[in-house]
Amino acid sequence: MLIGCPREIKNQEYRVGLTPESAKELVKHGHAVWIESGAGLGIGATDEHYLAAGATIVCGPERIFAECEMVVKVKEPQPDERAQLRSGQILYTYLHLAPDPEQTADLVKSGVTAIAYETVTGPGGTLPLLKPMSQVAGRMSIQAGATALEKAHGGRGVLLGGVPGVLPGTVAVIGGGVVGFNAAQMAVGLGADVTILDRDPEVLERLGIHFESRAKTRFSNQANLAEMVSKADLVIGAVLVPGAAAPKLVTREMLGEMKTGSVLVDVAIDQGGCFESSHPTTHDNPTFVVDGVVHYCVANMPGAVARTSTYALNNVTLPRALRIADLGWKDAMRADPHLANGLNVHAGRVTYAAVASELGYEVLPLEEALKG
Repeated sequence: MLIGCPREIKNQEYRVGLTPESAKELVKHGHAVWIESGAGLGIGATDEHYLAAGATIVCGPERIFAECEMVVKVKEPQPDERAQLRSGQILYTYLHLAPDPEQTADLVKSGVTAIAYETVTGPGGTLPLLKPMSQVAGRMSIQAGATALEKAHGGRGVLLGGVPGVLPGTVAVIGGGVVGFNAAQMAVGLGADVTILDRDPEVLERLGIHFESRAKTRFSNQANLAEMVSKADLVIGAVLVPGAAAPKLVTREMLGEMKTGSVLVDVAIDQGGCFESSHPTTHDNPTFVVDGVVHYCVANMPGAVARTSTYALNNVTLPRALRIADLGWKDAMRADPHLANGLNVHAGRVTYAAVASELGYEVLPLEEALKG
């Protein structure tokens, strides 16, 4: 198979879909790999590194989109990229379609077969291709929130860990999944006063056992959520409904009860955000203020630590890329139902039920997409 990896063009996105090591593995399996010149510079990988791995360097993305059978990326294709996708081509990347009707319409129109990292599943309903970026984003959320809390950045001027004789900052983490767990770990490590909210008693029990007295847990209902948000210096939005838009848990009304200069970090912004007042921001201009509350809503947080993120991502995306390339996407999905859950769009139809429901498409059943 001819596999292409273009340079990411989203604002401040330095990750790359394939590392030189991943390119070498694909070449060892007998596949041809084209890398756009300069695609790996954000992680310190030069064109020479890719050439040594057996890849071919091409100038510009046009040939990759025009000729490659599979395109491997990190972030969702931008409008210029979507215009170059074509019928019969495989797109393997993060998509986050539910809150993005324009991207969904373009992918449907293109006829591409789009496989979304974030909906590929694992045993027990896990999301193995999302997990490493959730780990990164969860940990980064505390760094970003701590910075936003500084007075020079519009915050209250609170040090999360406090100092002897001064109380630490308070952190409310909404959601006890991978993002929330990693955020809580970082906040606890800094010495903050941390409370994690979740609706699943088993999750709360697991978190309680892990953190013991270092972090508190609380059942997430409207009353408890409103109370904790009003008390917090920093609120981390870490909720996820796989493949669907995030629920708006923190309402605009709740902002009025928050302390001036407190901070919201919306890690769910890729799925539309879990704060009613959220909208996507970039690393260039990461925050905005609503009702005196600082909002950090960067949609590609892990892009800021591109090297760590790229290698963590390739660790989980490469084995499935090899399976798709070796077997073809249909046989790979027939052999692996977890990979099949990653199919979001095929031949002009939406194939993922949550996306179809959210955006008003008639869903194409997976078994029909895999026919032939």
